Amino acid sequence: MAKVIFYSKPGCKGGVKQKVLLTAAGHEVIPQNLLKEAWTAERLRSFFGDRPVVEWFNPSAPKVKSGEVVPEKVDEQTALALMLKEPLLIRRPLLEVGEQREVGFDVQKIDAWIGLQAVDESLQEISDKLMKENLQGCSHGHDHGHKHHKEGGCKH
Repeated sequence: MAKVIFYSKPGCKGGVKQKVLLTAAGHEVIPQNLLKEAWTAERLRSFFGDRPVVEWFNPSAPKVKSGEVVPEKVDEQTALALMLKEPLLIRRPLLEVGEQREVGFDVQKIDAWIGLQAVDESLQEISDKLMKENLQGCSHGHDHGHKHHKEGGCKH
């Protein structure tokens, strides 16, 4: 079982589901507010590994959805500067276990990394259901036009 430092936006339903899945697998989840963290460019960069810059961005961020920020046209240094200024642009969650860091919630990748099998039968049904869902973004889809996305995040 791992100690997972979990950086997300408080109140996001998708983040809650992600934490439930990790907890059901026996991991200790230490939630952190991604928006209040005192990020440095170097530390933030360490979560992205060899992913292309476009995958660093939260596609539901208001400035991305409006076209004000176009991740495909941003270089690494500009991306980090934008994210330090406006953490809503950062893809969520950021996960840290020991010295290893990841961005996003790719169920297969996380299962291979730290394991997502439920620790007992009572949690298996919940775990199985969650693992079939898309846990990468907003739990009710990116393009549904709810007002709360314009305000910076999911509350549903």
